[in-house]
Amino acid sequence: MSETPKKINWYPGHMAKTRRQLQDQIRRIDLIIEVCDARLPYSSRNPELTKLGAGKRHILFLNKSDLADPNASARWIKAFREEGLEAHLMNASRLKGKETVSLIDKATKEIVDRAMDRGVRKTVRAMIVGIPNVGKSTLINHLYGRNISQIGDRPGVTRSNQWVRVSPYLELLDTPGLLWPRLEDQTAARRLCYIGCIRDEVIDLYELTIQLLQDLCRIAPDKVRERFHIEDTELQGVELLDAACRGRGWLLKGNQNDYDRCCSVVLDEFRGGKLGRITLEDPEGGTEEEAHD
Repeated sequence: MSETPKKINWYPGHMAKTRRQLQDQIRRIDLIIEVCDARLPYSSRNPELTKLGAGKRHILFLNKSDLADPNASARWIKAFREEGLEAHLMNASRLKGKETVSLIDKATKEIVDRAMDRGVRKTVRAMIVGIPNVGKSTLINHLYGRNISQIGDRPGVTRSNQWVRVSPYLELLDTPGLLWPRLEDQTAARRLCYIGCIRDEVIDLYELTIQLLQDLCRIAPDKVRERFHIEDTELQGVELLDAACRGRGWLLKGNQNDYDRCCSVVLDEFRGGKLGRITLEDPEGGTEEEAHD
């Protein structure tokens, strides 16, 4: 088990195809509805979308806000709005469709009014975009009122673009999750692995779990002590896995630490919010290294 993190570089062929499809479709839409993860408002946004969507109206939803620290979320919303981006907190699994439709109507009012001045009742076309596994399809299903878009708890479930008519005058385009071509910011890449946006099969789960525990020990040491019974939150590397195994009783025959179970449970419990509401990024810094230089 190596304690030196390996470079995360995952950009499968269907992502390149998705980017080309987005370039083609974005010319035809009136509004971009971007979804990111409220626990990672920096890392879970795709900078490619800003380039592709230049000149289009844009709403950003910070989804899974029920898993994020509310104080940090308030700071992020303030920061985005100061940049001129309309941003809102969201929990897509408990969303009421009418609330979001109202926000969409407000964002596109100017476009609709201009069409009405010409005697045209315009059908607004909105594109829902975001990296894999942030809740785009869940949002579409709630807006539609029933399951029309396939959802899942793993990245890459939505494989192709599909138009969904929400009302006589609103159509939504569901798109596959789009990662950027090179995960050059390795802190951002690692954080995307934490929340399951990159498939676990392509990364080293031992290294990832160590990095996650180290981050959590720094950001939320009391929650680590409570959940994993790790008393010394200054531990690093494999010693953290050892402490978690001993604290939670993840042991094999012969009193050997069960690292596989440790990695599986630590990641699952963080992703499921079992440690409480935690945000891993601050608007003053962005990624970990930037925030702590």
